[in-house]
Amino acid sequence: MWKIVSAALAAVLAVGLGAMVGGFRDIDVNDAGARNALNFAVVQHNRGSNDLYLSQVAQVVRVQSQVVAGIKYVITVQMGKTPCRKGSASDNVCAIHEDAAQARAYQCKFTVWSKPWAQEISLLEEKCS
Repeated sequence: MWKIVSAALAAVLAVGLGAMVGGFRDIDVNDAGARNALNFAVVQHNRGSNDLYLSQVAQVVRVQSQVVAGIKYVITVQMGKTPCRKGSASDNVCAIHEDAAQARAYQCKFTVWSKPWAQEISLLEEKCS
């Protein structure tokens, strides 16, 4: 009987606190693991795009994490184009165009899986529109 009550109480608390055990949870954009995952995703995004110019993060919309034999991050960001060509020395310091027409803002949702203790990271999914 006690096990049933304990399980029911745990479920009620999880739902009441807005969290599912093992589910995604919102985390701070300044979390070190999330920043590392976002930087990795942006580099992969720029490598995979057919654009001659780099894109950078304009705004972080939402960051979530889930513990799954590592940490899975789902990061939604607003991106914008920069005047810097790919392969230039200023890859990391190039600012987004101030002119909205040239910046061509768009949104991306990156799913990154990280195993920091094994120094492994991979971009599982990228959806941009």
